Amino acid sequence: MRVTGIVACEYTELPAALTGTLAAAGLDPVRVYDDVVAAIAEDLPGDDVTSWATIPATQVQTAEFEARGPGVVAGLAIAEMVFRYVLGDVQVDRVPDGTVVDRGDIVLRVTGPTALLLTAERTALNYACHLSGVASATAAWVAALKGTGARVRDTRKTLPGFRDLHKYAVRCGGGNNHRHSLSDMGLVKDNHVLAAGGVVPAYHLVREHYPDVEVQVEVESLDELREALDAGIGQILLDNMGPELLREAVAITAGRAELEASGGLSLEVARAVAETGVDYLAVGALTHSAPVLDLAMELRAVGEA
Repeated sequence: MRVTGIVACEYTELPAALTGTLAAAGLDPVRVYDDVVAAIAEDLPGDDVTSWATIPATQVQTAEFEARGPGVVAGLAIAEMVFRYVLGDVQVDRVPDGTVVDRGDIVLRVTGPTALLLTAERTALNYACHLSGVASATAAWVAALKGTGARVRDTRKTLPGFRDLHKYAVRCGGGNNHRHSLSDMGLVKDNHVLAAGGVVPAYHLVREHYPDVEVQVEVESLDELREALDAGIGQILLDNMGPELLREAVAITAGRAELEASGGLSLEVARAVAETGVDYLAVGALTHSAPVLDLAMELRAVGEA
């Protein structure tokens, strides 16, 4: 007998512990479920022709996700949802997202029909490897800044449709989230300044039209910084300034505003930038350039040690 389809369990059939974990993490479990369904549909528009033809439907094995290097895991709850959608009511054990792991650690274990484990494998790994990569990259920045008082913060440089997940992975790595969308807060950048005729005029226009929304402004020089401070602006982004200029900016500000360094940042210079006294480092690379954490799925016969 061969496999003829996936279980395709409904959202209401998922364990409350799983959906509750996602909700507690700041994710919408219904949206995550819908994304998982779409991801499986993308990978499985028909049959899994290799697995379902070669593996009997009665064969059951245990699949383990093994870390092939050190890092911080994220997205394992989503990987669990993938397996549950494809296989139905199965036993899934996993370490919590945000766990620091080393090479050889088993981070997820699931037992079920072998063919369906293989059907779910790539989608589950895509989520877990990518999001664990974001969490691991973030953790490296957090470690580099330890003891300085500065914090690393993400940006909106995320893959479309992945913003919630990317920002969740940043949190798993110990980082901080900046605004989630264009509607959350105002961020006056160079093109807004050009259109409005200056940093301060642009700031006042945003405050006039959206008085209840926080506003941050980007400045490119110490003169613009002074203008922003004189206008009482409390959140200022220092664009493409080296450590020496940043140190001057911190001294000029003297605690009157929160300062965020942005542009040209790398792990190699992270600590030097943080030690200037800025409050945040804005790092788009956390989400747009993080390498995956290498996780591999290994199959074991049920009961195998």
